[in-house]
Amino acid sequence: MTDFVKVGRELSAGMGELARADPQAMTAVQGLMNVTTGRDGDLSVRMKELIALAIAISVRCDGCIAHHVKRVIEAGASRGEVVETIGVAQMMGGGPATVYGVEALRAYDQFKAAR
Repeated sequence: MTDFVKVGRELSAGMGELARADPQAMTAVQGLMNVTTGRDGDLSVRMKELIALAIAISVRCDGCIAHHVKRVIEAGASRGEVVETIGVAQMMGGGPATVYGVEALRAYDQFKAAR
């Protein structure tokens, strides 16, 4: 079983290393993340992060799952909302999304327990 809290910490450390190596590119990436998911618009931050989580599940990205699960919790999403998001990812991504949906739910439980 993947330790998603650890994956999240390692991802943050790696992003810091990448930012030191290429500050211009990482500033641009961070700016895009802030503009798209960092503020409420017609969609709330919570909804945007749930969408990002569904995509992370569909593209089978552990680091993305860790990041967006942490963010959905920070945005106040419930376990039920995450379960429904996993269902949407399953509809779009089939069997592989089901496997990563299981992982996303584990990630949610791990991050909630770590709070």
